Amino acid sequence: MPDRVAIRRLPTGVPGLDEILGGGLPEFSFNLIAGAPGAGKTTLAQQIMFTLSGRDRRALYITVAGEPPLKMLRYQQQFTYFDPTRVNESVRYVNLSQDVVGGGLEQLLGRIVQEVEATSPGVVIVDSFRSVAQAAERADNAALDLQHFVQQLAVRLTGWEATTFLVGEYLPAEAEQNPVFTVADGLLWLFQSLDRNSMVRKMQVMKMRGQAPIPGLHTFRITNDGVQVFPRVIVDPQEKSSGTSSKKQKQAPPNRLSVGIKRLDEMLGGGIPAGHSVLLAGPSGSGKSVLATNFIMEGARHDEPGIIAVFEKRPNEYSQTGQGGREFEDMVRDRKVGIIHTRPLDLSIDETLHEVVTAIHALKARRVVIDSLSGFELALAPTFREDFRESLYRMVAVLTGMGITLMLTAELEDSYVDLRFSPHGTAFLTDAIIMQRYVELKGQFQRVMAVVKVRGSAHSKELRAFEITEEGIVMGETLGSYEGLLTGNPVARAKAEPGGASRKTRRKTR
Repeated sequence: MPDRVAIRRLPTGVPGLDEILGGGLPEFSFNLIAGAPGAGKTTLAQQIMFTLSGRDRRALYITVAGEPPLKMLRYQQQFTYFDPTRVNESVRYVNLSQDVVGGGLEQLLGRIVQEVEATSPGVVIVDSFRSVAQAAERADNAALDLQHFVQQLAVRLTGWEATTFLVGEYLPAEAEQNPVFTVADGLLWLFQSLDRNSMVRKMQVMKMRGQAPIPGLHTFRITNDGVQVFPRVIVDPQEKSSGTSSKKQKQAPPNRLSVGIKRLDEMLGGGIPAGHSVLLAGPSGSGKSVLATNFIMEGARHDEPGIIAVFEKRPNEYSQTGQGGREFEDMVRDRKVGIIHTRPLDLSIDETLHEVVTAIHALKARRVVIDSLSGFELALAPTFREDFRESLYRMVAVLTGMGITLMLTAELEDSYVDLRFSPHGTAFLTDAIIMQRYVELKGQFQRVMAVVKVRGSAHSKELRAFEITEEGIVMGETLGSYEGLLTGNPVARAKAEPGGASRKTRRKTR
């Protein structure tokens, strides 16, 4: 049996792309970048080309009845990856449109061979290859001629040890019949879709021979730096949220993290277990952001940096919330607390997760707050709201798998006919739930708080009043002397008379 030949993998220079390809781009591979016009194919090809090209690896960019090189250069030079010093040095542009219009596929193949022999490139890009297919349609045996051309081109370019990209406008339905898709070693398909007022770009690795790419659609964005891909994270359903085995969890219970409010820590059974996810649910104005900010600040005081991802308030409003506004600003300045304020209306969960993880590594954060789930859902492009619960599950699993203690706030309307903790049906995804409610007592609104669950731990089941003061959240007395607090019609418990029976009971027995 022959020895295995190691295939070198090349970095593409596109953030996130190497990951979804399965570790980089195979050297000397023959690839196709396909998609509708405007999907970002040329930008992606140029970004990869400028990354791979250099003194030891020249690049040849062939345009075939597409954009002329001068027009292409005019727009591509706006990106930061574009290096004008490489043009005509390590990067060469050639226009072969006349060969396609005036001759057949054999003439075009000969011209490509001639240019490759003159340049000796390590990277070859043909854009747009769809023009070649259209030229082949003029022949009697169009399909066979095109297949022969593609096979000859692949054999020769691979033999010259060139990594090749064919760029073309194709529809997904064409993948089953076009010979280009069969010959190609790798196939990247780019999509763009409009949903209401949002435009979303997605990428799929249809195939990559010899590698195991991440399946599914991955969102990407085109910025001044070029293409950035946000890989779709795959979560193992058997993976524990803390990132450790269940056996290890039994042997070493997680540490408890204080929320900075002594009585609430006691209600939680000693604080929030490290690596847990917590859902903080309550109506508008109940104090969710105040408690979440307190949780982050308490961590910063104990050398546990934190991140707040904001989707409702403006970032500067957090420094004005409760006591310690100046302390919060100092924590942000000293990089003990990071604030992420993302652009709204066209986000994806994977893009947001990428930004949060990047901030976690930068600050070495141990605590993260998402404020709030309602605002987060509205910030997503409409196409991603349909599977919001599935995507949120992946986000929670990834962050807690990193050992992060995560707090999610969710706004709820007070309803006294049912007991809900999330408008998204996501309460089951979290390890702990803290509930805030409004009740009426003695003709006044009163805030109350309760711990609904702490997975794998005992906790208080009492309802406790609390207030928001200039010093922050102040926990009050338990409300055990009332019944029906969650029904909207609380009543004071009847006092027991001497002898053990209450007045209510004695009236019934008369």
